[in-house]
Amino acid sequence: MTLADTAPLDVLKRVFGYDAFRGDQAEIVGHVCSGGDALVLMPTGGGKSLCYQIPALVRPGVGVVVSPLIALMQDQVDALTALGVRAGFLNSTQDPEQRRAVEAAYRSGELDLLYLAPERLRVESTLRLLERGTIALFAIDEAHCVAQWGHDFRPDYLALSQLHERWPDVPRIALTATATRATHTEIAQRLNLSDARHFVASFDRPNIQYRIAPKNEPRRQLLDLLRTEHPGDAGIVYCLSRKSVEQTAEFLVGQGIPALPYHAGLDAAVRRRNQARFLREDGVVMVATIAFGMGIDKPDVRFVAHLDLPKSVEGYYQETGRAGRDGLPSTAWLAYGLADVVQQRKMINESEGDRAHRQRLGQHLDAMLALCETVECRRVQLLNYFGQQGSPCGNCDTCLTPPESWDGTVAAQKVLSTVFRLDRERGQKFGAGQIIDILLGRRTAKVEQFGHDSLSVFGVGTDLGEGEWRGVVRQLMAQGLLGVEGTYQTFVLTEASRPVLRGERQVMMRRDPEKVARGRSRSSSKAPSSKAGPVDMPAGAAPVFERLRAWRGATAKESGMPAYVIFHDATLREIATRMPTTLAELGTISGIGENKLAKYGEGVLSTLAGEEPGAP
Repeated sequence: MTLADTAPLDVLKRVFGYDAFRGDQAEIVGHVCSGGDALVLMPTGGGKSLCYQIPALVRPGVGVVVSPLIALMQDQVDALTALGVRAGFLNSTQDPEQRRAVEAAYRSGELDLLYLAPERLRVESTLRLLERGTIALFAIDEAHCVAQWGHDFRPDYLALSQLHERWPDVPRIALTATATRATHTEIAQRLNLSDARHFVASFDRPNIQYRIAPKNEPRRQLLDLLRTEHPGDAGIVYCLSRKSVEQTAEFLVGQGIPALPYHAGLDAAVRRRNQARFLREDGVVMVATIAFGMGIDKPDVRFVAHLDLPKSVEGYYQETGRAGRDGLPSTAWLAYGLADVVQQRKMINESEGDRAHRQRLGQHLDAMLALCETVECRRVQLLNYFGQQGSPCGNCDTCLTPPESWDGTVAAQKVLSTVFRLDRERGQKFGAGQIIDILLGRRTAKVEQFGHDSLSVFGVGTDLGEGEWRGVVRQLMAQGLLGVEGTYQTFVLTEASRPVLRGERQVMMRRDPEKVARGRSRSSSKAPSSKAGPVDMPAGAAPVFERLRAWRGATAKESGMPAYVIFHDATLREIATRMPTTLAELGTISGIGENKLAKYGEGVLSTLAGEEPGAP
């Protein structure tokens, strides 16, 4: 596609089918088109890719995109090809003949965009290849991978500062969806972008409803979420361990939900096949460790669920951000319990690295626990973590069903006194179950075996139930008032415990609502769409939308590409609502550029006319 010197707004309309830029896009695109360097922090779904794709089309030469996502490069190239953009990639999945063809296209100027994995830029032959062509820009995607203590650190990213040294006149744009102020600074320093223009968009994702529920048979809770709120929807379920991934996927399949496992222990071919099914089919649920998800462009992921506590707010935000990339209402749901806190504390204590590293991990966990335990708006808490201001959203669980806070000082003293007496009087340490049994006055075999029914604290906690006591212990750990140690994850007091025991510190706690707030249905959600086109369709448009989805599915299957590469759900919803009858009318729909109109327009109009769905 030859668009050099074309106005960026014209490229946006002709190629991508949008009438206007959003947010900072226009300023970023203009800056890079004029040869300036940029560091862009923008949330997932905010349109980061356009910030380098349009300058790559406008500037002479080839846009070189550095991406860690080898498994997804084919899909990224397919999506651009569907728009009429000449794109290619070079990575280890290709045979020599395929690589030679891409290299020849680059040298002859027949590419608009070339995707490379960062490790390829450490190979001298790749650098010599790039010198034989004209480079429009360097785009460094997923730039948070350069942060040494980040959640997705990639050592090969550290070498990318050489791009500026070797090609000082080629503009660079680094982009990420996840960065605190400290990570932002680290990215700029490590990529030599301190003097670049920095663009920081709002991290708010108003279409995502954040909910955190107390754990109570989490797989059953997940099943209830999927059946009542997301039947037939695509989604991602994150688990901490490979075993849990496989067991959860098996459980969902047994309940009639199409679910697939994904973790680093699976054969590479199985991972590729499962990822391809998730991307290409509608309504598939991927159950995965955090090995899955970075760079997933599937726009219609309607929910992201966590069955275990994430290690950091950055990781949580990055993972939940994979929901609702199309701007339509979506759910971020997390089941959280005492065992999560114990396990995470234990993992930090046993982690490799020096004391400073463990302290950093502890700070990350503390911030995540604060998000879980807050009685304030979760969205405000998230934005504050990233250094931004927000106001109560009215679309998270703490806004929809505000939890109470209560003075838990006496309850805290009872728990801490029990831990203190077990240690001082018996030289013993136990976990939550034994402590709660002692407080409730239960004469279990284990209580009687160790003589704990003779402790002065035996039976002093009958004012609360077992679930309430588990919540107290969980929050004591979250506030750093209880520590954990040893293989058996037993409790110990901390320095912060002593003022509480002496009555010098008040301990406020969160009381979870008896019935956890269920999210609004997608049809009633007031969260605004971030793209043009309606979120809600008229009742009569729903059958038309389903016909269009069937046509899209058949077309995608014949073309061997994901359905969303053809059209996003938001585009189909607008088509179903407006019911265009001519190609000219269809061309005014958001998300339909010239190439897609020419390729798919007649098929869409035939489907609207009631003909059988099929590939064009």
